[in-house]
Amino acid sequence: MAWLILVISGAMETAWAIALEKTEGFSKPMATAIFVTTLILSMAGLGYALKFIPVGTAYAVWVGIGAVGTAAVGMIWLGESSSPARIACLLLVVAGVVGLKVFQ
Repeated sequence: MAWLILVISGAMETAWAIALEKTEGFSKPMATAIFVTTLILSMAGLGYALKFIPVGTAYAVWVGIGAVGTAAVGMIWLGESSSPARIACLLLVVAGVVGLKVFQ
C-alpha cells in the first residue's frame, strides 16, 4: 500500500508543478487552488510512505516520478522539445525508479 501511495504522490507532484507554472505568480486563483491542493496531497502521501519505505528510496522515487511526469506533460501538452535524447534520458530515470523498487 505504501508504494501505491508513493506513486500517487509522485503523480501529484507532477500536478502541482504544472499548476505552479499556470498560477502566473499566484495571480490565477483556480490554478493556485489546484497547486495548493495537489502540493498538500503530494506531501501527505510522501509522509505516509516514509513510515514504511526508507527516506532515500522514497524521496528518489517520488522525485523521479514527478520529474518524468512533468517532463512528459511538457512534451505532450505544452509543446516542449521531445527529442530522442531527451526521451532516452527520461527512460533512464524510469529505470532508476524501477531499480529502487526492485532492489529495496
